[in-house]
Amino acid sequence: MAESGCVTCGSTDRKMISADEALQIVLSVAKQLPPVTVPLHQALGKVLAQDIRAPDPLPPYPASIKDGYAVVASDGPGEYPVITESRAGNDGVGVTVTPGTVAYVTTGGPIPDGADAVVQVEDTEQVKASSVESKRVRMLVQTRKGVDIRPVGCDIQKDALVLKSGERIGASEVGLLATVGVTMVKVQPMPAIAVLSTGDELVEPTTGFLSRGQIRDSNRAMLLAAATQQQCKVLDLGIVGDDKEELERVLDSAFSSGINILLTSGGVSMGDKDFVKPLLEKKGTVHFNKVCMKPGKPLTFAEIYFNQTENVPVNKVLAFGLPGNPVSCLVCFHLFVVPTIRHLAGWPNPHLTRVQARLQQPIKTDPFRPEFHHATIRWEINDGSGNPGFVAESTGHQMSSRLLGMKSANALLELPATGRVITAGSSISATIISDLSDLSGTPLGKTALSSDSSSTTTLHKSTLSETTADGAQDVQFKVAVLTVSDTVASGVGPDRSGPRAVSVVNSSSEKLGGAKVVAAAVVSDDVGKIKDVLQRWSDIDKMDLILTLGGTGFTPRDVTPEATKELIEKETPGLLYVMMQESLKVTPFAMLSRSAAGIRGSTLIINMPGNPNAVAECMEALLPALKHALKQIKGDKREKHPRHVPHEQATPVDTWERSHKLASAGGIEPPCSCSH
Repeated sequence: MAESGCVTCGSTDRKMISADEALQIVLSVAKQLPPVTVPLHQALGKVLAQDIRAPDPLPPYPASIKDGYAVVASDGPGEYPVITESRAGNDGVGVTVTPGTVAYVTTGGPIPDGADAVVQVEDTEQVKASSVESKRVRMLVQTRKGVDIRPVGCDIQKDALVLKSGERIGASEVGLLATVGVTMVKVQPMPAIAVLSTGDELVEPTTGFLSRGQIRDSNRAMLLAAATQQQCKVLDLGIVGDDKEELERVLDSAFSSGINILLTSGGVSMGDKDFVKPLLEKKGTVHFNKVCMKPGKPLTFAEIYFNQTENVPVNKVLAFGLPGNPVSCLVCFHLFVVPTIRHLAGWPNPHLTRVQARLQQPIKTDPFRPEFHHATIRWEINDGSGNPGFVAESTGHQMSSRLLGMKSANALLELPATGRVITAGSSISATIISDLSDLSGTPLGKTALSSDSSSTTTLHKSTLSETTADGAQDVQFKVAVLTVSDTVASGVGPDRSGPRAVSVVNSSSEKLGGAKVVAAAVVSDDVGKIKDVLQRWSDIDKMDLILTLGGTGFTPRDVTPEATKELIEKETPGLLYVMMQESLKVTPFAMLSRSAAGIRGSTLIINMPGNPNAVAECMEALLPALKHALKQIKGDKREKHPRHVPHEQATPVDTWERSHKLASAGGIEPPCSCSH
């Protein structure tokens, strides 16, 4: 039993320890289970307990990358007889390709002897022949030796180490094991867990009518599901009332069944019928029975040694006396039992993932104990600080008995014991307790973070296309938004323009032909940093439209146009003219804008003002033409403006009316109708 008080909250209770210290004790006691050998189909999710080497090369023969013809590269273009076929699944042995002949091959088919390249079907023409036996083909291109051939062992060399002991086996690892012919694999087994509920008040969930003083047992169903979710073997011990003899009998039976972990709920507090703790003390060593945390204070952990028979080595069971309140019970399962399961199963790092998240609403902390507060976290392009990051939303009123407070939660916020209110927007540590791909909003699985060498640049980019509700792709044009601001990049002020631009684009997606913002970033007013992001988005990520916000004025640090002009290949002054006309309606200072706009490759880059309202105004002005522009940049020459009249067909009246409408919309004097 630990003798020191809790260093986390300063409690003088000499039996109460911090949550971190409690987990350290549990993991120091838990020992990795001995490996077992299982069939390949049972290895998924387990940790590999052996190195795996390739017994033969992959591919084991030179193989064709494409459907086409195996040729002698030096022959060059011309007409050749097809002397054999080599398809995936046959060896193509028996016929040698000599100069002046070719062989038909399919993707994955062996390359016949004598051939040293493959010409894909698209670069050939069939030649009409009098019979099947005299089949001929015309090669239209000159190829090189080795083209479209996978050499022996190019994927995996013989005796190569393909998987290391200690790696977790996922779907791709199962594929690798099958590729190298491993059908039985040595792994770390998942522990066996027994679950028991205690208390006279408990009845089965199937009970229809509750008598006074009865409650349905939710903990057992919850813990069995949680253990199954961790891929553990589970044993349901049912419900035992507050009967010491019956409880001891059930525990002895469980210990002798070969389990590794025992989970009980209830009976660990200070009541006169709380028998779990005394029985665990009788059966083994209780390492702690109070943890300085909320909820979950009466958590008990014991190490039990049980000899199954006189001739069998001692069996060790890790026993967790979990609190009876359901929220406390599940919080303790996440924080202590899950890392224990992972440790026993050989995970190199058994700890739960922790992230920093910004609070969406203020939360009052407990004055005496650190609290683990259920919340939903999600990834946002702007987490409130002007940068991409996690935001956390409380699941509501928290009580150790209130199951509704756990619904939809995927994280536990770690609130310090101060008794003060943590304000909205504060950054706080959060422990992830479920799959983040289930998040509403922008799932983590659809985003990635990367940073350049500058500490003031954070780049957020989408790794998957947005999808419609039925799963169909809904992004025809990918848009990226770059906020250029020393203030925002340094964290001194929030990014108000970026979120506004994202909102305007996404809400106008239909008008823009299916455009969506899939990337956003913040950089300081530095030409090199601006260019780096613009070039990456244009050349590598192949964005269709990039909007930069800010840095277009007269101050010495306004350098966005300079960075843009160094990259664009074609200028688009008309876009700037329209934005200028729209902005002049609002302020005469719009004339001070030095914005640039142009095309780089297949990407349109437009500099916009840094003011959030100006961003919305400029986007609104450009909307009528942007869809047309983006389609043209993609090479769609058929895309025409609905009211477009070819110049050679236009009458003077057509020209005057069109000019009059455009000029009126821009707030300028329309041209006269005279001939000049």
